[in-house]
Amino acid sequence: MSSQGTIRRYTLIIEKINSKQYPSFEEIKDYLFDHGFEISPRTLQRAIEQIRCEFGIEITYNRYQNGYYIDLEASVNIESFFRFLEIVNTAELLTESLSESKDSLKYISFDNVGNLRGTENLKPLLSAIKSRRKVSFVHHNFHTQKFREFALKPYLLREYQNRWYVIGQIGNYKEFRSFGIDRISKLQILSETYTPDKKVDPSELFENTIGMVYSQEAQQRVVLSFTLTQGQYIKSLPFHKSQKVLIDNEEECRIELNVVPNYELTHLILMQGDAVKVLEPKWLAREVVEILKSTLKNYK
Repeated sequence: MSSQGTIRRYTLIIEKINSKQYPSFEEIKDYLFDHGFEISPRTLQRAIEQIRCEFGIEITYNRYQNGYYIDLEASVNIESFFRFLEIVNTAELLTESLSESKDSLKYISFDNVGNLRGTENLKPLLSAIKSRRKVSFVHHNFHTQKFREFALKPYLLREYQNRWYVIGQIGNYKEFRSFGIDRISKLQILSETYTPDKKVDPSELFENTIGMVYSQEAQQRVVLSFTLTQGQYIKSLPFHKSQKVLIDNEEECRIELNVVPNYELTHLILMQGDAVKVLEPKWLAREVVEILKSTLKNYK
């Protein structure tokens, strides 16, 4: 079976377990059959084990419920896994459409203009992370317009707004730095290895953060009020996983976030224009007002 077919099978198994409380082994097998996968019980059991071993998703059998469920607490990076399935399945859908007709590209429009830079670095960087090998590269800083060489202990690859970043440590510093892979060149995988600090998990740094700028500051309650129309978009594509709807009526859609405020949060709020108002915290509301005042000066 092709790799795309295997991922599609994994997706269906997850879908079935998530859509029904404690589906039995036979129910999962029948669900796969209904979607074109006729497999043996042994193959299905092996697929469940592969999901557990390859992705760290704990699919567990509950003898009292006589069915399966996903143990969220024991699973590793389950949100990343779901995002991965989403990307792969979208790619599979487009691939199937193109194989059926070469004219399909006429009816598909992609958001990005030009080529995605740096994606050729994803595979070697991932390999370096897995083998715990240091890397070196030249980074272009957009703010200073300077090029600087770095030696990095890579820990994590992170995607944000269609850009990929590598997160790691430099030298003996404990602080994590992030570098956009579209701005790195002359990448080299070094022979020197490193021992990762097991006490830290860089992915946890972004749990309560929007975007790439993280800090050790405490989370804060952020309350935003949107117009009725804009609220529909915000509900369908949440700002953050902590998002909760507080009010949803004909006058407003009010949401609550529990995040560490940063540049990306402020930028995201500003992108909403006059369709949003910051209610809490007051300091964030004042910050947005000052930025808007400064912006207005550009047009005077």
